[in-house]
Amino acid sequence: MPVLILKKIRLMFSLNDPRWGRDSRGDENKNHMQNDKNPHNGPPDLDKLWRDFNQRLNRFLGGKNGGSGSNGDGYKPDSKGAGIGVGVIAAIALFLWLVSGFFIVQEGQTGVVMTFGKYNSMTPAGFNWRWPTPIQSHEIVNVSQVRTVEVGYRSSVKNKQPKEALMLTDDENIIDIQFAVQYKLKNESDWIFNNRDQEELIRQVAETSIREIVGKNQMDFVLYEGREKVAFDVAQLMQSIVDRYKSGAQITNVTMQGVQPPEQVQASFDDAVKAGQDLVRQKNEGQAYANDVIPKARGAVSRLMEEAEAYRSRVEANALGDASRFNQIYAEYQKAPAVMRDRIYIDTMQQIFTNTTKLMVDAKNSSPLLYLPLDKLMTQTGASGLPAVNSVPGSSPAATPSIDFSGSGGGVQQKDSRSRETRDSRSPEVR
Repeated sequence: MPVLILKKIRLMFSLNDPRWGRDSRGDENKNHMQNDKNPHNGPPDLDKLWRDFNQRLNRFLGGKNGGSGSNGDGYKPDSKGAGIGVGVIAAIALFLWLVSGFFIVQEGQTGVVMTFGKYNSMTPAGFNWRWPTPIQSHEIVNVSQVRTVEVGYRSSVKNKQPKEALMLTDDENIIDIQFAVQYKLKNESDWIFNNRDQEELIRQVAETSIREIVGKNQMDFVLYEGREKVAFDVAQLMQSIVDRYKSGAQITNVTMQGVQPPEQVQASFDDAVKAGQDLVRQKNEGQAYANDVIPKARGAVSRLMEEAEAYRSRVEANALGDASRFNQIYAEYQKAPAVMRDRIYIDTMQQIFTNTTKLMVDAKNSSPLLYLPLDKLMTQTGASGLPAVNSVPGSSPAATPSIDFSGSGGGVQQKDSRSRETRDSRSPEVR
């Protein structure tokens, strides 16, 4: 390979030499091709090739003078022309080297410039320049991108990573958790220089944080009502860790993708969950029944107590009233015993006859018209019909209903006559 390169360079300089004609170039190429091979068709002579390359280079840079020189081929290089050629080449190389320091930073990105590998400055979005390599270098960081790290799975929750997902809870149960962490960059220099593997750092911090939070809570809390709280606590703990490490990351969100028991005990856990739900349901039904029965029982007890209290008050009031009435009657009875006896008798008979549905007819005092108070009888008896009425033609109507005295009416009439005779035989003072 070096031999072929030297041949191509030599041919290029020989073609560009203005002092050579077409025939001379052809003859020289032919001679060189013959000289490159030894008599035994072995490898070319590297020393000769190197001398030829130096000659062609000197002719290209030496200018117009081409007399015989000390190198044996009749050429003497010009030092002034060679210096001009070297200067032009150096200027072109310097220009290209300086131009290589320009770079473009897109919107939403930041360029970090390093001098001999050490942090120097940050450049905004746009067209920027730095000292070219090897003095300075740059690295473009996307600060607006929301990056995601998956823990416990990769790309899909079905593609689980058991070593990351399985962890122990406070009540010594194993739980399977898959979650995703979203973060952004808040310090580009810390992100580049303080981390060897940035994504792996965030994943390890996330795994450490979730294991600590889950280890402080029970399984039921993590599975059901505590998911949001666990995610919030994990985000807070991760932010404190990455700040302590000066990683330059800002944790924006932690999303729980899947929280469940291990697959080996999933069926048994589902049965236990169903049994717990049935227990809660039955407790709720019993509590609802108790809430329906107990207030009714308490209301009935309160009603009975109030009724008993009312009955006691009524009985006591009646007793007190009867006692007061008896005392008042007794005081009047002591003043006029006969009058009070007749009055008590009449009042008692009035009460008795008021509650009866019979008619009392006076057979002695005959009257052509007999009055029957059917409306009062209907009111007392209701819809049961009229009671049997014993009457004597020509008797006067009764003022109030009374008992039926068929077969025993004489006794009542005799008693009433005796009462009248007793009243007639009284002294005028008693009357």
